[in-house]
Formats: sequence, C-alpha cells, structure tokens
Amino acid sequence: MNDKKVFHIVLVEPEIPPNTGSIARLCGATNSVLHLIHPLGFSTDDKHLKRAGLDYWKFVDIRHWESLDEFLGAQEELRLYFLTTKTNRSYLEAPFRPGDYLVFGKETKGLPEDLLARYPDRCFTLPMANPNIRSLNLAMTAGIVLYDALRRK
Repeated sequence: MNDKKVFHIVLVEPEIPPNTGSIARLCGATNSVLHLIHPLGFSTDDKHLKRAGLDYWKFVDIRHWESLDEFLGAQEELRLYFLTTKTNRSYLEAPFRPGDYLVFGKETKGLPEDLLARYPDRCFTLPMANPNIRSLNLAMTAGIVLYDALRRK
C-alpha cells in the first residue's frame, strides 16, 4: 500500500477497546492505515476490541509505535493534523489530502497540552452547536473527519 495515497488515523494511547475496534474497522473499510501509539489502555487480545472489529482485522494495516515521540520523529510535520476540543478552528478548514495523518488523543484526556502548543496551526476541532456537549465519541469523530477528508480527495 502506498502511504502517500491513503489517509492515516493515529490513536495516541487509546483507552477504550470498542472505540479502537470500531476505528480499526473504519480504517479497513476505507483502506486507511491505523497507527496505535503505546501505551494502550487495554490488551490487543481484548474480546471487546476484537468484537468491535469483527472478523475484519486481517484486512487492516495496523502499525504500533512505542511512544508518541517515536511516531512524531518518523513523520513529516506538515502531514500531521491534530484533532482536539482545545481549539476553535473547525476541521472543515483543514487542507486534508491523501497521505495525511489525522491524530486523535486518548478518550479521557485528549492530546497532550505540550503537543498542541507545539503545533497550534495544525490543530482542528469538530464544532459543537450545543455548548453543553464537550465532545463526541472518539470513533464517531474519527469517522466524520476521515470521510470528509476522503470526500475532498
């Protein structure tokens, strides 16, 4: 698979197995690459993770990274886009193109503050019409952003 022709979904220290399983299934359906940044909040043998991905795991290109620093050191900065609730810039403004990495943080804390401070111009959010709703589910957010990126290519 040519990495420049597909999108990459990056999960930084995911904590909830069904979210990761659903995102793996999403990546399989779209021929996107799934990058998992360790430590994970679960075992990759978790039955909930496997059930969410059903029998599609063999069709998903999954890459594991020991740390966020290792992952970042191996990528072109200009291909990275960080999805966070800690910005006002809508993902609709992001110039996504195949080969880009859509980076999502852990469910309970999001992406590290120092990372967001290092790349403020690469941070985007999903706008929420209701100010009482902080965020959407991680798998849902990844699906919305990825399919919009695919629509643009």
